[in-house]
Amino acid sequence: MALEKEGIPREEAVKKIWMVDSKGLIVKGRSHLNHEKEMFAHDHPTVKTLEEVVQTIKPTAIIGVAAVAGAFTHQILKDMGTFNEKPIVFALSNPTSKAECTAEDCYRLTDGRAIFASGSPFPKVTLSNGQTFFPGQGNNAYVFPGVALGVIACGVRHITEEIFLTTAEAIAEEVTEENLAEGRLYPPLSSIRDVSFKIAVKVVDYAYKHNLASWYPEPEDKEAFVKNLIYSPDYDSFIIDSYQWPQEAMKTQNI
Repeated sequence: MALEKEGIPREEAVKKIWMVDSKGLIVKGRSHLNHEKEMFAHDHPTVKTLEEVVQTIKPTAIIGVAAVAGAFTHQILKDMGTFNEKPIVFALSNPTSKAECTAEDCYRLTDGRAIFASGSPFPKVTLSNGQTFFPGQGNNAYVFPGVALGVIACGVRHITEEIFLTTAEAIAEEVTEENLAEGRLYPPLSSIRDVSFKIAVKVVDYAYKHNLASWYPEPEDKEAFVKNLIYSPDYDSFIIDSYQWPQEAMKTQNI
């Protein structure tokens, strides 16, 4: 969908995506392929191992979601650095023990050139040349709060795939050049409430433009509309210092 939005015809976009499962590269002619796999089965000889697939296809990006620890071997990471100036490596499996590679291995074996994200949290990595990277965690915490707020705000009854693509674009817009230089593909978690707010505004705007909203009239100022709906956990004015209460009053109030 993202490639199509960039102007690449669907047929060409599908050809750019190669899938690998436990039996190797998914190619036409393989038996027992379900519909989802058939969609990405290309005309190509059978290739069994992931290392061979990477060496043969020479991908610009590899994405791990099969929870196979160490699937992105040292050889694969080195090869990715050979094929690409900025290899994209997403080791997205959880928990950390199932990650396809570590952030340290990825940065070290690509000389700090990799664009890395993981599903598990990894500490910052400092290379021998002094470069320090802060691995970005591809966590749904960046997505669902903002989507839910936007959906509830305007009464969306069916959440389309396009809403999630819009959300991904909104998150990407919040990543600064400084973030990228530090190896961050996601905004710092400290800014998550602001990111969620901006996602919600985008979702509301998209919903009204595409007739997905059910609450009318459409708000003119969508930012103010969404901001008014954000829950605040600030209850400072309700906190009672028991030391300032007379003992008899505390007994009466069952404190």
